[in-house]
Amino acid sequence: MLLCSMMVFILHLGFASLEAGFTQAKNAVNILFKNTIVPVIGIISFTYIGYNLMYPGDEYQGSWFGFRGWGIIREPNGSLHDYDAYFPFWALLVFKAMFAATAATIVSGSVAERIKFNSFIIFSAIYVTICYPIVGMWVWGGGFLSHMEVPFYDFSGASVVHSVGGWAALAGTILLGPRLGRFKKDEYNYISGHSMPLATIGIFLLWFGWFGFNGGSVFSAEPFAVSRVVLNTAVAGSAGAIGSWACTWIIVRKHDYSMFITGILGALVSSTASADLVDPTRAGTIGVIAGVLVVLSIRFFDKLKIDDPVRAVSAHLTCGIWGTLAVGIYGKHAGLDQLLSQLMGVGIIGVFSFGTAFLLFFILKKTIGIRVRKEVEEEGLDLEEHGQHAYYGRYIKW
Repeated sequence: MLLCSMMVFILHLGFASLEAGFTQAKNAVNILFKNTIVPVIGIISFTYIGYNLMYPGDEYQGSWFGFRGWGIIREPNGSLHDYDAYFPFWALLVFKAMFAATAATIVSGSVAERIKFNSFIIFSAIYVTICYPIVGMWVWGGGFLSHMEVPFYDFSGASVVHSVGGWAALAGTILLGPRLGRFKKDEYNYISGHSMPLATIGIFLLWFGWFGFNGGSVFSAEPFAVSRVVLNTAVAGSAGAIGSWACTWIIVRKHDYSMFITGILGALVSSTASADLVDPTRAGTIGVIAGVLVVLSIRFFDKLKIDDPVRAVSAHLTCGIWGTLAVGIYGKHAGLDQLLSQLMGVGIIGVFSFGTAFLLFFILKKTIGIRVRKEVEEEGLDLEEHGQHAYYGRYIKW
């Protein structure tokens, strides 16, 4: 469990590298700073508040909300409670704390290159502290979604982590608007990232970390269960790459590398809901469909003129929803009743997550503002927000 927690921690380096590579050089420091401070916020807030929201205690079974109290709660006899017989309280706390920051990290990429740094930090702190733990309580902490007649199922966070982040990313991109020059009437002006090598490092770090993300969610060292989950994760990611590659070739007749690696990410997201329920063949099917959906989703949001620099909404929200629904289609829980339960959970989580994020961004927009000035966006956020450049000696202004 602790080893898997460390692997999940590496995800943040993967996100930082991928997002920095997919965006312009003049905003690289801003991207890296956001992706570094988010786990700092997530670990602290989840340790002292979020965990007690996600796991409030048996008296809140089947409810919408519960809160165990502030800080690290001890039992009346002075000891710390164990989650179950397999691992201690501390192990679960650190593992779920690593998950917490991921939701805000997803938002970071979608609002990149035009959001005020301070506004993003305030949003992240509130969202990670409140929204993710409450949704987690509904599914993993004995809340109402886990107590329906046919319980909603999400193995390691296709909805609880990735859709929660994806809905917030969508809300942020809508309220921020597109980057300058991204859309011109009916034209889509693609703004290239500055480093595909950096993005490549990012996707491999993410893929590596995902083995801990899914593998640790088994909550057991039982060899068969863990090895199957890890294999399904590997197969799904590979299939997603093939799906996005083929779909992109059919549409534009180009071997688009950025789409290729985004297909891997989308498939990894989709695998998180059912990696413990399906065999490798079905994991591959889920992955290849996710790869296709990523491409179609990116084109769909482009048509709506929703600017998502790192395709996070498509990879995390679209594929998170698909992975969640796939629980009702493939594996031992498959069936109409389970599919309807999954659909209900997706809807409830979506309304709550999008509504919360939209409200937070809207309040920030009307108070301190969320978008940088035009001249700052043109010059780059690195110099204005941080007073430094990512590449000293030869700074390239894109």
